[in-house]
Amino acid sequence: MKKLSLPKISEQIAAPLAAIAAPQRIAILLAIGTGEACVCHLETALGWRQAYISQHLMALRKADILQDRREGRYIFYRLKNASFLDLITASATLSGLSAESVSTLINAQNHPACECPQCAPALIPLNSL
Repeated sequence: MKKLSLPKISEQIAAPLAAIAAPQRIAILLAIGTGEACVCHLETALGWRQAYISQHLMALRKADILQDRREGRYIFYRLKNASFLDLITASATLSGLSAESVSTLINAQNHPACECPQCAPALIPLNSL
């Protein structure tokens, strides 16, 4: 097996760090957390426009950090590796924040204004039961 050089290893380590370096992408990863979220959920949770969120989601997908699945007209995103949340928490600690302050943001809550099946499950009419 070929031994990798220090510059090559450094490039490999830096790639995912660079992909999540923007505060907006960290916010998206925290909002997705250990579960999954659709764009409408992220819009509600973060207060950003759909197009803006979609650009960041595309970059995170290209960096192989997120995977997606389609359910009807909704696309749900989740982290391929939950270790990214550990990395964010460690970074927060290095920045002087408590790990608890970050962990409370992960999967904070469902948002009533979000219309996705995850936040507003379809109600079954009583007369159909």
